[in-house]
Amino acid sequence: MSGKLYIVPTPVGNLDDMTPRAVQVLRQADLILAEDTRTSAVLMKKFDISTPMMSHHKFNEHATVAPIIQRIAAGETIALVSDAGTPGISDPGFLLSRECRQHDLPVETLPGATALIPALVNSGLPCDRFTFEGFLPPKKGRSTRLKELAEEPRTFVIYESPLRLARTLSELAAVCGGDRMAAVCREISKLHDTTHRGTLGELAEEFQMNIPKGEIVIVIDGKKNEPRSVHRNKYKDNES
Repeated sequence: MSGKLYIVPTPVGNLDDMTPRAVQVLRQADLILAEDTRTSAVLMKKFDISTPMMSHHKFNEHATVAPIIQRIAAGETIALVSDAGTPGISDPGFLLSRECRQHDLPVETLPGATALIPALVNSGLPCDRFTFEGFLPPKKGRSTRLKELAEEPRTFVIYESPLRLARTLSELAAVCGGDRMAAVCREISKLHDTTHRGTLGELAEEFQMNIPKGEIVIVIDGKKNEPRSVHRNKYKDNES
């Protein structure tokens, strides 16, 4: 009888966001695959999880997939976690999940934390229809992709590093227009959880002068076919 792969979300910030079911699955698994075992060790210690861990990240996943598949096929239950959030969403996970499907091995993904949904809803921008871009190409294809996103009619979500934030906002303002509404969310669910709202031009100027720290999510309003009046109310929320 084959085992099973569990894809287990972990908190993006506040460790108390961990679900009881996720803790149970990690405790009962034969092995936990972790993006960084040192990072995951903090979570395991907090919830008294003693299951053995093994590194599984973007630099070794091609080499580790085959033996992991063999272990699941032999009956082991294996859980996959990333440093934060849901594996497979801008984190390792897709390759292993695809291989399990190709070998007819069961995969179950637990519902749980991801940074993009809280940022999207908190932005105040339309969230009935949206597209998730993840990280933009750092070099090749970046300009082309930005121009394509400028024409996107739906709200779109981008992940970015703090050091590249000001540059990315300036590029978005150039292709989308400085008056396009957007939000910058950082440190979601952590002590310094902050959302900045305004136009791309305003946000680009703000973060040129103030380089932030922590994880960053940018939410940008989609392109509107017809002009509309927008009441701009630039403000910042601080939540703890």
